[in-house]
Amino acid sequence: MTEPLHVHFEDLGVGEVVPLGACAVDQTALDMFVERFIPGWDAGYGAPDAMVYALWSRLFADKISGWAQSKVLAVDGLRYMRNPPAGELLRGRMTIMGKDPVGDEKGIVIAQQDVLDEAGRLVFSCLTRSLVARR
Repeated sequence: MTEPLHVHFEDLGVGEVVPLGACAVDQTALDMFVERFIPGWDAGYGAPDAMVYALWSRLFADKISGWAQSKVLAVDGLRYMRNPPAGELLRGRMTIMGKDPVGDEKGIVIAQQDVLDEAGRLVFSCLTRSLVARR
């Protein structure tokens, strides 16, 4: 018995915007992250860049867990625009920028990934290239 995968290469359209969900910058998690990974960072400045990346990575991983994706090939062009404060609700979105079939079984999907704050301002963005199975 095989478990069906919901999203394949052909299911994604160039220009399509896929919501990644939302998460909050939790004060306790922020304090623990700073203590463990960035000693000396003042949590009053907001979530450090590395934590923003980790939050985006979790949203992205959760979203694509049911996709017929075999590998994320690259994460490029990282931009950190601001450090959101504790309590800030962040939303993720992925815009499909391009697709390139690679043989009969898979294709590469190029996507712009954005994390926005409650006011809709850009917090973080990057470009990803992923290998996705074809039907």
